[in-house]
Amino acid sequence: MPAMTPDELVLRPAHEQARAIALGSVDEPELLEATLRRLRAVDAVVHAVVHVDEEGARHEAAEAAARRRRGETIGPLHGVPCSVKDWIDVAGMPCTAGERRYSGRRPERDASVVARLRRAGAIVIAKTNVGERSEAFGPTFNPHDVRRSPAGSSSGEAALVAAAGSAFGLGSDSGGSLRQPAHACGALTIRPTTGLVPLTGHFPIITPLLDPRTVIGPIARSVDDLALVLSVVAGPDGEDASALPFALGDPAEVPIGGLRVAFWTEQSDCRPTPETVAAVERAAEALSQAGAHVAAARPDGLEVVYPITRTYWSLPESEDADAWLPSCRSAATADEVQRFRFEWDALRRRLTGFFARHDVALAPVSALPAVLHGEDAGSIAPMLTFSLGGQPVVVVPFGRSPEGMPIGVQVAAGVGRDHVALAVARMLERAGGGWSLPPGVPAGPTPRDRPG
Repeated sequence: MPAMTPDELVLRPAHEQARAIALGSVDEPELLEATLRRLRAVDAVVHAVVHVDEEGARHEAAEAAARRRRGETIGPLHGVPCSVKDWIDVAGMPCTAGERRYSGRRPERDASVVARLRRAGAIVIAKTNVGERSEAFGPTFNPHDVRRSPAGSSSGEAALVAAAGSAFGLGSDSGGSLRQPAHACGALTIRPTTGLVPLTGHFPIITPLLDPRTVIGPIARSVDDLALVLSVVAGPDGEDASALPFALGDPAEVPIGGLRVAFWTEQSDCRPTPETVAAVERAAEALSQAGAHVAAARPDGLEVVYPITRTYWSLPESEDADAWLPSCRSAATADEVQRFRFEWDALRRRLTGFFARHDVALAPVSALPAVLHGEDAGSIAPMLTFSLGGQPVVVVPFGRSPEGMPIGVQVAAGVGRDHVALAVARMLERAGGGWSLPPGVPAGPTPRDRPG
């Protein structure tokens, strides 16, 4: 790795930052200070950060440096600063879910995923805004064009990571809340297989039988970072009953040649822009040239995706994990709820069968790239499809709109085959996709931000 200044290194992926520290090219406090300078510079543009713990981060960085110098074993993310969506608990930091009524909430315990990041050596420096405009903290802006939405709800994470204000982050996704912001802001993400990553410490609280769609996953600037962070946070924690012991495969061991790849560009309720269609078709062609068996195909019965989802949205959830405190009153009868569950299960069976015949599927993220603040973001049916099926999905930037906004492509694989989706996304990244620094944020520290 060529020698880099700390201010140059913060623009590199997290795994390169960790390697530089392990090699002694930079020390932990130097990297932290460069990240904090970068975070302040880009957050002045995107307004993604709702809390920064500079004092705590400096203490952790100094301790991390001391451990490394003593020759102690260090983790794969040792010394790398990161950020966390304000829906995931970080001990001692506010976790408000973007709502004023929770402004005084400070959890005493890390979410399981955050505890695992810390054990791997990462340093959590900031919490990020939820939604295009949260009640508690106001709007977040797209780093490519501040007039445009970052999409939601992992809005602050996608905007901050895409702007290189954080090496990587954690967000959550129910109907597309990781994938749509990554698509809109030009970052990369993976929605893991449902049940791969524990949800303990997510706030609002997730009760898996009532909310079987939500997952926690990473947002990053490279596929290798997604794979690394996923390997750190995956696996049962002994508390979340929905977290299952999937064996996480190695993307490096997946040969692209011979993979059975399906792609589609339209489905019921979703007619994407021509540029979005072209991005998916270019991705399919790149895989074909790499030796994959590519065919236009999509699962049967996708017209039920929005009706199932609308029923799901209408049903109450509990606002407490241990007592039934419904969030609303349901207008659906018991028979209607049972029919909804039956139709959802039938869709899952069709998707399971589809991925028995195809190793990978390519599809749009949504109908539109990032829209102007306040405009309708368009159909998200392709994302909802995989939320209902529980499949792992990587979003990788692979095109541009006429306005210069990034366009992501969904790379989905069968349940438990996250490594296959990551391997294909890595190939697309190397074929011309992936992250690039948004033009709307500083390319480096300003003279005022540079160290003296």
